[in-house]
Amino acid sequence: MQELAQSFQSAERWIKRCARPLEAARWEYAFREGPADRVVDILTAYQNSDGGFGHGLEPDFWLPDSSPMASWAASRILREVEAGPAVPTVQSLVEYLCQTQGEDGLWPAVMPATREYPHAPWHEWTEGAKEQWMFNPSVELAACLVHWSQPGSRAAAQGWQTIQLAATRLVGCDVMDMHEISNYIAVAELMAGREAEFRQQTGYGLAEIQQKLADLAVAAVDPDVSKWAQGYRALPLTFVQGPDSFLCAAFGDLVQENLAFYAEQADENGLWPVTWEWAAYPNEFAAAKRWWQGIIALERYQALRAFGWL
Repeated sequence: MQELAQSFQSAERWIKRCARPLEAARWEYAFREGPADRVVDILTAYQNSDGGFGHGLEPDFWLPDSSPMASWAASRILREVEAGPAVPTVQSLVEYLCQTQGEDGLWPAVMPATREYPHAPWHEWTEGAKEQWMFNPSVELAACLVHWSQPGSRAAAQGWQTIQLAATRLVGCDVMDMHEISNYIAVAELMAGREAEFRQQTGYGLAEIQQKLADLAVAAVDPDVSKWAQGYRALPLTFVQGPDSFLCAAFGDLVQENLAFYAEQADENGLWPVTWEWAAYPNEFAAAKRWWQGIIALERYQALRAFGWL
């Protein structure tokens, strides 16, 4: 624990020196009782006049225009600091989501204009991209509409439309990409306390959805801890955010194994390696890699603290 505390201190110094101002503000909020308003103020600099987000907020694509994926990244940060529906940044985001939802209830995960700017290969737009990404990030964006809107409102109705479609896909699915699983898990957590409404809107019980997600998440994780350092892969803490997660029981001792793995893998700066690369744009990826290191450090120390390791 003493070594982990030293790693945390090293990471904090690195965040202040090298991370984006956004992650520095998020770190202050998470660990030093920093103001939520500071996080929202910096985040809003990534917001466009249409209410959506861009400008490389999600470091793997640098499209300045608004996109659902960058807006999804913003939505997670807004929920992290408990920004409510009265916050202007939230209101503008809700309006953007209402205006850009497709007739099929989905938002495009990848935009054609992305190819004009530095980006990771998985953000390259192609025909049929929507089928590849499925409900990532649409189901979580839909849950945000419900979360930040009044019951019975237009925004809430649009959100429930997508959630109903997504629930049907989930129940009939045997294998799912880890990112899409994470989107569904966020929805299940946002819907806590709305069990009756969820069943009315979707026809499924929230407990049934949670069990299906637990099955998919466990199947996505290799239980062989010796392989966890090999490349980019799902780990238990990819899905479990804290000890109150409905997934803790499903993963059992692997949660503690994952926490120990994080503690052991931290480097001299208290950071972890970025386990993916871009096929092109080496100079831009060097910057994106640094941004990701700040994001990864923030998320992992939050998890370590949530489980009492800090």
